[in-house]
Amino acid sequence: MLRRTLLAGLAGLVPGLALAQAGLDPNNTLAIDLKDGRVLIQLRPDLAPKHVERIKTLAKRGFYDNIVFHRVIEGFMAQTGDPRGNGTGGSDLPDLPAEFSREPFVRGTLGMARAQNPNSANSQFFICFADAQFLNNQYTVFGKVVQGMEFVDRIKRGDRNNNGAVTNPDKMVRVRLLADIK
Repeated sequence: MLRRTLLAGLAGLVPGLALAQAGLDPNNTLAIDLKDGRVLIQLRPDLAPKHVERIKTLAKRGFYDNIVFHRVIEGFMAQTGDPRGNGTGGSDLPDLPAEFSREPFVRGTLGMARAQNPNSANSQFFICFADAQFLNNQYTVFGKVVQGMEFVDRIKRGDRNNNGAVTNPDKMVRVRLLADIK
């Protein structure tokens, strides 16, 4: 008990110790700063190497900074990653081929948004508020929230009658890999 308490105290003082204890790699951990706090995402290159590389590339560019959550549906998910802020945009990079896996969509899962074509994911992604297993094998899973889900839960919800469109939406203030945060 004393050892666990001491380690927990040290983890708060020594940067990286908490990550190491949790088995998180700073090069594959995404930090999304929201209005209420920081969310840590464990990226899964073992499941979706091309999608993870895309997210990392865009995060390094600062692409996701100040991008809104344009579609947020209570009990389902919060979608972001569109520079236009309406669900119709993407990055200047080419679309990605699907990397479907057996990983289920559960609370905290991050998946790539796409159009009708399974090979149309680009920069938009969503975070599940709850289990959404009807998405299994239809969207690419590329990560999971490992810390800060309570901040995701506070993202402003949209109008369910308007496909979750959000008026005056919340945004991702800053998005970086932990390895790139000084």
